Amino acid sequence: MRLCRLALLLLLLPCAALAQDRRSTLRVSLNTELQVLDRLLTTINATRVFAYLVFDTLVSLDAEGQYRPQMLEGWQISPDRLTYAFTLREGLEWSDGQPVTAEDCVASIRRWAKREALGGQLMAATREMRVVDARRFEIRLNRPFAFVIEALGKAGHTIPVMMPARLAAHDPNLPVPEIVGSGPYRFLQAEWRPGERASFVRNPRYRPREEPPSALAGGKVARMERIELVSITDQATRAAALESGELDFLEILPFDYIARMRRNRNVVVGQPRGIDQFYAVLNVNHAVPPLNDPAIRRALQAAIVQPEVMAAMGLPDDMVVPWCGSIYMCNAAGTTDAGTEGLRTASAERARALLRASGYRGEPVVFLHAAASALLNPIGLVMADQMRRAGLTVDLRSTDYATVAQRRLSRAPLEQGGVVCGAHRLQRGRPGEPAGQSPDRLQLRRLSRLVLRPAPRWPDRPLLRSGDARGGPGAGR
Repeated sequence: MRLCRLALLLLLLPCAALAQDRRSTLRVSLNTELQVLDRLLTTINATRVFAYLVFDTLVSLDAEGQYRPQMLEGWQISPDRLTYAFTLREGLEWSDGQPVTAEDCVASIRRWAKREALGGQLMAATREMRVVDARRFEIRLNRPFAFVIEALGKAGHTIPVMMPARLAAHDPNLPVPEIVGSGPYRFLQAEWRPGERASFVRNPRYRPREEPPSALAGGKVARMERIELVSITDQATRAAALESGELDFLEILPFDYIARMRRNRNVVVGQPRGIDQFYAVLNVNHAVPPLNDPAIRRALQAAIVQPEVMAAMGLPDDMVVPWCGSIYMCNAAGTTDAGTEGLRTASAERARALLRASGYRGEPVVFLHAAASALLNPIGLVMADQMRRAGLTVDLRSTDYATVAQRRLSRAPLEQGGVVCGAHRLQRGRPGEPAGQSPDRLQLRRLSRLVLRPAPRWPDRPLLRSGDARGGPGAGR
């Protein structure tokens, strides 16, 4: 009898260990795959999520859009607003056990500013950055610059995360050779299988702030021992994995499954809030024909009919605003309809008339389409169809988002692999500010506005903007 009990116990032990492992591991499927680890080299959302897991920032945005100290104990600003004195919190450590120093932070800011526009503006206004001691450093300006704190707390893709000075000294145009951060989790680089799975374990050296968490600010307490980012490109498979318990969280729930998931008592569908809005945008390459012609870009703008795009996404009524022309989002601080009159008359007929008047001769428009993205797939398909109905010759190139994000950086002509346009998204930042990249909470945010704008590294001409809408939720068990 004792032997039977022992055999039964040995059989149950692996099951108990598996159950314990399942309870301590959060399995997440993002909308895009993690292919690039250095957040300065890509705008892919998965890399931003990676950065917030592994690294930390000096300043962070809270749920109300206010900038709060994060790695910092605080800062002081001189009466003439030309000197900003920063003090790090005590006891901060890198994941390799070395202390976080002011020298590390100065080096990290310099590396980030070489690749980020707002950081570049900050450096242009900076006379010097000076290390005072191990915990204190100063930014001394050569002229007033109103966005010092906002720059250090920027919550977009190219976020100013801190890293050891020895890593920050590397060329910002090349990936850092090692991942060492001071964030809540450590990246298990040896286990990383790009395009399949990325694993993280709790960082025992991380020191969360004492105040409650609020969006990206406050105490980020790592409650799960392990996090796994699982790549699943097929949307139906992702949804089924959530329902079966193979996944715990979807960043973006396929829209066709929203109603079904809302009826499932084991699934919580997130509801987007005010500053969680984001833009759907059409990135336009102003450098190559035919969209280097402003007249043709005006015709393109007239072709994009927002309600058609939103109808194709299949979102519930409480998750969509069919039209909005305000660059500050609708139903938010700073919202205005001023200057949006021309956006309300978008139609295929008006676009065709403008295209005829432009002298367009049928040149191809290469459209990059992120077919594997639950969000960008329907947006891109509808926009491409609207462009065809307007009379543009659209060459639709469907691929995964990682390829789209890389190819849209090209400024080469079409015959050398260049592109003309593609659907993308920008997220809402602080209330009352134009759209930028906002905090990521692993939820789908409100889809807001359709904007024609240049992609990174494409020449920037006056923006052509089109309308508004809202998006649907992410989901978790």
